[in-house]
Amino acid sequence: MYSEAKKQVLQKRNLVTAIPGPKSAELIKRRGEAVSASLGTAFPVFIDHAQGAIIVDVDGNSILDLGAGIAVLNVGHSQNRVADKVKTQIDAFSHTCFMVVPYTGYVEVCEALNRLTPGTHKKKSALFNSGAEAIENAVKIARKFTKRSAVVVFEHGYHGRTNLTMAMTAKNMPYKDGFGPFAPEVYRMPMAYPYRCDACAKPCESAVLSMVTHKIEKEIGASNVACIVIEPILGEGGFVVPCKGFLPGLAKFCKDNGIVFVADEVQTGFARTGDMFACEDESVIPDLIVTAKGIAAGMPLAGVTGRAEIMDSIHLSGLGGTYGGNPVACAAALGAIEVIEQDNLVARAKKIGEIMHQALTAMMKKYPIIGEVRGRGAMQAIELVKPGTTEPNPEALTAAIKYCISKGVLILSAGTYANVIRLLPPLVIEEDLLRDGLAVLDEALASITA
Repeated sequence: MYSEAKKQVLQKRNLVTAIPGPKSAELIKRRGEAVSASLGTAFPVFIDHAQGAIIVDVDGNSILDLGAGIAVLNVGHSQNRVADKVKTQIDAFSHTCFMVVPYTGYVEVCEALNRLTPGTHKKKSALFNSGAEAIENAVKIARKFTKRSAVVVFEHGYHGRTNLTMAMTAKNMPYKDGFGPFAPEVYRMPMAYPYRCDACAKPCESAVLSMVTHKIEKEIGASNVACIVIEPILGEGGFVVPCKGFLPGLAKFCKDNGIVFVADEVQTGFARTGDMFACEDESVIPDLIVTAKGIAAGMPLAGVTGRAEIMDSIHLSGLGGTYGGNPVACAAALGAIEVIEQDNLVARAKKIGEIMHQALTAMMKKYPIIGEVRGRGAMQAIELVKPGTTEPNPEALTAAIKYCISKGVLILSAGTYANVIRLLPPLVIEEDLLRDGLAVLDEALASITA
């Protein structure tokens, strides 16, 4: 295992064994004996160390990471400025619980969130452990503030694996199957999914948006809705980018009806899409915004940030938790935010997006199994279909991922129909390395269609 003094990891893909190598294969056997079989594995190796966009496994293979821990490692693996802050903090103290003995790191992260999130209005924040926990707390806050109970979510959306967030998540398998009954008062609306939605050929204001608002008014009653919760770009649902006007229209509907508009930016936040937050693309200002993943470069941290009057509507001690806003995680977040701002990773994400979109569009012209290329910034995807149709092609996805694994390239799957390849490279990836990974994906698709 990696125990020597930290050294630079060459940012180059290089395999010295088959995947998995013998050491990883042995560890996979140990895992099978000790770990619940319910936990899946996207890439069948065990990591030893990593840096930037390269993972080195226990067999010495250098693997290109185009998943970034599911959009967590926006600043890359083992970022020095993050690591330095974490080491300094853990040398000082690792925990007190902010509600017992407070510390400045928690306040500084909240200040940063209040400053960075959309809108110039007075904002306040609270910190939690995970995206799902933060989503639950956003719903709690909205219900308390509005004194209403209904929660509106959308088809293809993903919000977590707790009981409430499973109710909010659309996809049954693997996230919900057999785990019910779920929390009540959650209502699912149609989603503006341009590739699979005939209505999206029309202006959203007159099609999907009006369908959604009509259903809310007639089936739930707008006056009963506490909040509408939506991912500005769907994550697990397949990187679906809603048609222009859909999000601003929802936000206006919320404002007109006293509903709290909640943006789930767990996967899209912290420069991932070429804006600090995805809602900024259409100048949408949420009442509450939920963050996690990229906030702390791999340490468990999440936040809810919103209008001060909403955040302050909760009674004393109504929010909290033993580990929420842990000081070590806060230190990591401050390091990650510093890197994002100082290294201008927002602009970097746009450049990465241009490279990926251009390459994926070229592949689409060659391979009829690609039905659509979509995404924004360094959050790009291809939806795989049976040639000449829009029928999902999960078999092609499985084959493409298997090929990429064999070549040492980590990519992720997504989509309601298990037919979307999503690319989430670290925002610090070198361009040559990114193009190398895209070339391997091109080879994978060629091997399927040959």
